Amino acid sequence: MKTFLATLMLFALPAMAADRGPADRGPAGYSYGDPSLATAPYTLEDLALLKKSVLFSEDDVKWLRASRAVLEPQAEAVLDTWYGFVGSTPHLLYYFHNRQGKPDGRYLGRVRERFRQWILDTADANYDQAWLDYQYEIARRHHRVGKNRADGATGPDHIPARYVLALLYPITATLRPYLANSDYSAEEVDAMHQAWIKSALIQSILWSEPYMNPGDF
Repeated sequence: MKTFLATLMLFALPAMAADRGPADRGPAGYSYGDPSLATAPYTLEDLALLKKSVLFSEDDVKWLRASRAVLEPQAEAVLDTWYGFVGSTPHLLYYFHNRQGKPDGRYLGRVRERFRQWILDTADANYDQAWLDYQYEIARRHHRVGKNRADGATGPDHIPARYVLALLYPITATLRPYLANSDYSAEEVDAMHQAWIKSALIQSILWSEPYMNPGDF
């Protein structure tokens, strides 16, 4: 694991340093709020019902907001954990390969920067139309209708839905120790963690839309 992480950072760090987007727009390829994005095929009413279905409440919003101050200074460590898992799991790392069948350092670096931004966006989410539209853009970037296009990557052009959904568990399960690394009580850490699980579940469900037949979502 340590050997892989060292190799991964050699791939990713130069890309992160040299390939950032405009200062007011965030990382390269980050397009939250871009008016040119496609309008999500699901509505704010759909989102409201989905939130009810997973017991997501304003209390969860409060704890997500609180989690930002806890996670932001630890974001690189969180990403090391998540990337370490993906990098040590060959069938997942495969989707970050280039056409030569090797890990694509530039692609890994750009995705890592956006993944860091995703942590902050999840904590700060407004759940408005711009947020919905960007969830749809993320969904498309996992599916063959849009994967690789934002980064000019040359590797596999589609991530199967089963892996998109499966990653919900390792992402949320490994987050709790970082939330606990704070001055919050165990009960408050549990509240933050549950809010993250619910939010990540909502997002994973939204990301599944391109994989479904028309009318099935």
